[in-house]
Amino acid sequence: MRWIYAIALMIYSFSMSAQIYNPVQWEFEFQKIDDSNYLLIYSATIEEGWKVYSQYLETDDGPVRTGIYYDEASHYILEGKGIETGHKKEGYDPVFDMNVISFSEEMIITQAIKVTDPELPITGFLEFMVCDDEKCLPPAEEYFSFSLNDATVPKEEKKNEESIGIEASSYFNLNKPNLDEPINQCEVVSSVSNATNKDKGWLNIFLLGLIGGLIALLTPCVFPMIPLTVSYFTKKEGNQASGVGQAFLYGFFILLVYLVISIPFHLMDSINPDILNDISTNIWLNIGFFVVFLFFAFSFFGFYELTLPSKWTNKANSAEGVGGVLGIFFMALTLALVSFSCTGPILGSLLAGALTADGGAWQLTAGMAGFGTALALPFGLFAAFPSWMKSLPKSGGWLNSVKVVLGFLELALAFKFLSNADLVKKWGLLKIEPFLAIWIVIFLGLTLYLFGKIKFPHDSPLKKLSVGRWGLSFISLAFTVYLISGFRTDPQTQSYRPLGLLSGLAPPVCYSIWKPCDCPQDFNCFKDLETGLAYAKSVNKPILLDFTGHACVNCRKMEEHVWPEEPVYRTIKEDYVLISLYVDEKIALPESEQIMVEKINGGQRQLKTVGNKWSHFQTEYFQTNAQPYYVLMSAEGILLTPPVGYVPDVEEYQDFLACGLQAFETLK
Repeated sequence: MRWIYAIALMIYSFSMSAQIYNPVQWEFEFQKIDDSNYLLIYSATIEEGWKVYSQYLETDDGPVRTGIYYDEASHYILEGKGIETGHKKEGYDPVFDMNVISFSEEMIITQAIKVTDPELPITGFLEFMVCDDEKCLPPAEEYFSFSLNDATVPKEEKKNEESIGIEASSYFNLNKPNLDEPINQCEVVSSVSNATNKDKGWLNIFLLGLIGGLIALLTPCVFPMIPLTVSYFTKKEGNQASGVGQAFLYGFFILLVYLVISIPFHLMDSINPDILNDISTNIWLNIGFFVVFLFFAFSFFGFYELTLPSKWTNKANSAEGVGGVLGIFFMALTLALVSFSCTGPILGSLLAGALTADGGAWQLTAGMAGFGTALALPFGLFAAFPSWMKSLPKSGGWLNSVKVVLGFLELALAFKFLSNADLVKKWGLLKIEPFLAIWIVIFLGLTLYLFGKIKFPHDSPLKKLSVGRWGLSFISLAFTVYLISGFRTDPQTQSYRPLGLLSGLAPPVCYSIWKPCDCPQDFNCFKDLETGLAYAKSVNKPILLDFTGHACVNCRKMEEHVWPEEPVYRTIKEDYVLISLYVDEKIALPESEQIMVEKINGGQRQLKTVGNKWSHFQTEYFQTNAQPYYVLMSAEGILLTPPVGYVPDVEEYQDFLACGLQAFETLK
């Protein structure tokens, strides 16, 4: 099956390699209020999965805000600000590590305007940026012209009689490469199937839920109930077969209870597909998670008991006497309620983890299914095979030790959520150094507890360490040492070595007090094409042209997880000249370079920022506007291999680089 999958990925990658994305269509119209007052209406139709950004973002450090720029004229005055409507989403965006306002499916901007001479047109252009969950496209422009005495003229190309657009090859002083005839024809799979990733995400969270449920089984709220409940079913009415069937039904209802918990999230998801992401990425909710997880942790430590209202438990318990199927359902509900003090914090961790991942309510349901399955299976299996009960350990003080260990884990996770909030607001409270220091203290404390050096309120006297406790102690100690290793400096990159086990939990290594990063992995990179080309000619090396973006998630994944690996790092550092061109760079170009250029698909475009310049270069020379995008070429612009996009496999990316070197030797 692997070869079928590989062929499918290759076909997908080639179909995407030279694609110009155009996921937003704009329409311009107006409404007449009276002879001098009008409404100008800008309507965007956005393809599924993409989004554009509001005019009113808090800062320019993130995505390019949608902007409407009018040509100077004296025959009209704008009345107030443009009003935005549509499928609006506001909250923390992990792509940009900040709060943003974005629109999906549709965005409508309505601008009131007072006109003194309706005979004269109102002209200008609209600038916007569009992103999906994997990439952001360079900022784009749409020109408009409103003729208020006639029908609207949508998308009319702005004509500047004083400035005629020039071709890209003249502007960049570089011959366009022949994309169909590189020196070497290397085949590299440069993308992955979204559907496969989605299915894998659901399976992963199901397994996480299963692990969480198995851990919950070992807590003092659940474990002692297994033999009691199984004994009840196997001895009921002397009919063992009937008892086993009822035990499995009991297990099914346990699973059903936890599945039902996810239903409200589906209802919210149907009202607004982005609501789960809004909930999970909101800065104040992340701070709320931090407080709640601290509360959970100290509950597990035994300083207080976390329980649901007694009325709920009493009503469920009294309903067990109904008998039959309904009575068994209420038995399952009673178990879920009375065990909440132990399962609640674990379930809360699952909920928080599911909400911060892609996939929405269905992924949450998958996690609940795993959790409920792990709790339900023992009751059915032990009822079917009573002899297995003899292999269960007896209840005792070890059950409380399990709770305390979970308390340490909850405490560590609490700081993960505080770190999320810190990244959004750029407070600088939990950069990589203080985050690692806190986790080191937590897991050192766990190690000391397992060795019996620390006691908590409900701990039994520890006479000797069991084999299992010895094993956990050394695992905790080893993990503490592993965390300490996070302060090691990579001699190649001159930054901290990223800890793979903390991927997604710890802040990025570049978010650092002492070792912040500039160029990825401390490469000697160029951020200007002409300078990089001149250097490549002087040292006679091939060029790795890196089309990237500040807001590109997959760009960061490549830079942090593929480029540091040997021999990729050595190959880039020693054999290539790295030129990183940021297509979303907001720095204004010098006035002499802010000119009109001809677009490959017709029309003209004005280059105003550095990002405009590099995005125009990418689309005109390589007929794509997706990032990351990697081109291997000579300093004269000769293409060495077919360009590639996102290649998360280290070996495949190294093969791509090696193929380019072979082509360069052939060219020499």
